[in-house]
Amino acid sequence: MNERIKRELKSIVGADRATDEPEHLVTYSYDAYTVEHAPEIVLFPLSVDEVSAIMKVAYREAIPVTPRGSGTNLAGESVPLHGGIVVCLTQMDKILSLDAASLTATVQPGVVNMDLQRAAEKVGLMYPPDPASWAAATMGGTVATNAGGPRTLKYGVTKDYLLGLTVVLANGDILRTGGRTLKNATGYNLTNLICGSEGTLGIITEIIVRLVPKPLDSRTLRADFEKLEDCSDAVAEIMASRIVPAALELMNQFTIRAVEQSFNLGLPQDAEGLLLVQVDGNPEILDREAERIEEILRRKRARSVLIAKEGPEAERLWLARRAAGPALMRMKPNTITEDVTVPVSNLTTMIRKVMEICGGYGLDVGVIAHAGDGNLHPCIAFDKRNADEYKRVQAACEALVPEALTLGGTLSGEHGIGIAKSPFLHFEMDAVALRVMKGLKDFFDPKGILNPGKFV
Repeated sequence: MNERIKRELKSIVGADRATDEPEHLVTYSYDAYTVEHAPEIVLFPLSVDEVSAIMKVAYREAIPVTPRGSGTNLAGESVPLHGGIVVCLTQMDKILSLDAASLTATVQPGVVNMDLQRAAEKVGLMYPPDPASWAAATMGGTVATNAGGPRTLKYGVTKDYLLGLTVVLANGDILRTGGRTLKNATGYNLTNLICGSEGTLGIITEIIVRLVPKPLDSRTLRADFEKLEDCSDAVAEIMASRIVPAALELMNQFTIRAVEQSFNLGLPQDAEGLLLVQVDGNPEILDREAERIEEILRRKRARSVLIAKEGPEAERLWLARRAAGPALMRMKPNTITEDVTVPVSNLTTMIRKVMEICGGYGLDVGVIAHAGDGNLHPCIAFDKRNADEYKRVQAACEALVPEALTLGGTLSGEHGIGIAKSPFLHFEMDAVALRVMKGLKDFFDPKGILNPGKFV
């Protein structure tokens, strides 16, 4: 990119919201995956019009553009593989409206998920999608990756709460989809088409979401197991009991020990498995549901079961789950957090396969799972500078794919495809599906400048 084009781009946003300093470019060369590639310039727009103007220049000059939020994504979606422009949307961070009567909120893409949740709670509402990185993850990124989280089990993922979007297309055109009504049967569902497209079809600049009433109360149970298989078997029985937990999370022994060594929370390090279960709703039935779940846990040989009501006591129980990712990441310089999903009936088998595969490559693996919906996150800590170790990590991750698909699962439950899973996409999607996706990409982005090198 020559200096003339850089000057033109800087003039759109102003010199104080653009940088091409080498030390700044390094900051925007990576996300929470393991691949790095620096852009040539980073721009921080404040409006849809500025994003549109940027894209008109990029389209005219055929310059690659990578949209970016906080960079918490785990599959490489935010890495500018072909250099070019990074459009960082973190300064577009306003909650534009929160309408309690119509149960909707309109936000800019740089709004942090946690901030929207807290704003909704102030008026007795809830925005359910809650990725583990909710304290940093921006709404634009969660839409672009169709993020989920622990509450997915009962409440669904991001696409289930999307009502409308404003999107800047590759040529700078501004597309508006959906609206503020809770029902909309007009035309193709372009809103859900953009959701999960990882910045390959357009840049999201405004988001309308549906909110729901905040549950009146909740109960949280923590159980530890001597055997991991008893722990995962308990998940299947809870799901068959006709109780739908708000969250049902599993950790294996390696994860338990990592959390305890880092944060000293009093977790039983000799336990092979730990479950956290939350039920929410009407207080009149919660105690009864908690009792039924406790019966199941004890029948499946849980060694101890703790029950806490909503508030500080429950927060203490959930602290261990929130600490799991950071604890594992502290063990070595690099981590890969995998993301495979299988039917809950095959959860025990998939956990066993994960342990066998990683053990076979001489790797320790922390298993964190949104167990109630069969979504596993094997987390492997390693040192990328050790070429042999990194090669073994890559081989183990590749070996997980056919195992998940054989068990009726999918490549990704919530992290997306990005760089990490793009080599394996053809294992799950047939030639017809891939051709349709390629056709959509060519229509929306005929010059191939939007987030190139990713899953399409």
